[in-house]
Amino acid sequence: MSEINISKKEFGELEDGRKADLYTLENEKGMKVEITNYGGIILRLFVPDRDGNLDDIVLGYDNLEQYFNDPNYFGALIGRYGNRIAEGKFELDENTYQLEINEKPAGHPCCLHGGEKGFNSQLWTAETAIINGEKSLKLTHLSEDGEGGFPGNLKAVVYYTLTDDNKLRVDYRAETDQKTVVNLTQHSYFNLKGHGEGTIEDHLLYINADYFTPVNEGMIPTGEIREVKDTPFDFTAIGELGKMIDADVEQLKFTGGYDHNWVLNNEKEDGLELAARVIETHTGRQLEVWTTEPGVQFYSGNGIGPNGPGKKNKNYLKRGALCLETQHYPDSPNHDNFPSTILKPGEKYHTVTEFHFDII
Repeated sequence: MSEINISKKEFGELEDGRKADLYTLENEKGMKVEITNYGGIILRLFVPDRDGNLDDIVLGYDNLEQYFNDPNYFGALIGRYGNRIAEGKFELDENTYQLEINEKPAGHPCCLHGGEKGFNSQLWTAETAIINGEKSLKLTHLSEDGEGGFPGNLKAVVYYTLTDDNKLRVDYRAETDQKTVVNLTQHSYFNLKGHGEGTIEDHLLYINADYFTPVNEGMIPTGEIREVKDTPFDFTAIGELGKMIDADVEQLKFTGGYDHNWVLNNEKEDGLELAARVIETHTGRQLEVWTTEPGVQFYSGNGIGPNGPGKKNKNYLKRGALCLETQHYPDSPNHDNFPSTILKPGEKYHTVTEFHFDII
């Protein structure tokens, strides 16, 4: 069993009086991650640079209250459905379900990240557990039938595991008693220089994808699956991610930068595959994202703004961090050509994503 230390302390109080806790996972190399059971949020993630210095490389807040109305979803677990569902509607077995509308980009109403009270704003039940022989933080949430408009009682379980070789694994599982749709992800914002240390436009990026899903002006996928070749969306060769970020291209104008789903080059039917690699040359930090999911949403932090100070009173800039949200595609319930996100009673939803940290 890995020699991972997990400790716990009180983090704060919710508006209804319930208490949230903060859990710290630390390995023998000094890498450390702090996670609260409120929203399953990763608050801090300390990773060494090439000189052995530990820096916190994720954006977030110091106080629980700042997360209650966070428009950025800093560090949170996302569900029941990551990303957008057009008009907050989908059909299952000739039944139409109306979800909560919590965003209207360019006049296009949608349900974003599960609605007003998605998994990011739920108090999860937390305990330590052993999964695959490794000590982990286990988070459990029962999403009741009708929560956010979604059908079925959905039991979601997420395991956070820190390994001795500086990997952070997120293991998602779910079961339902009624046919429903599920798409869980993790919404951490990474800046490999350290949180609040400028923008990520000079980070180097590789995405293992030959195609992406274009969006309309409301940032909803059109249903098209388009080649990245000869476009600013081609990261099949690693390069500076900000090089073409402001190009005169309709897709980038719709989103103010990158905020799209890439269709990963999956060669295995099951198992982890490399989705993306990020390198920051000054610190020497490298992040690799490995996943069982078919897609990844690369978001270049275009909407980060002056929403109050971040941790340590640092001001977070536009494009001050990036997200790599592994997922099924946005709005899949409304596109038959996208991989299905339907979960039926008796089936087990199970996806895994790992964040590998290294030095170059």
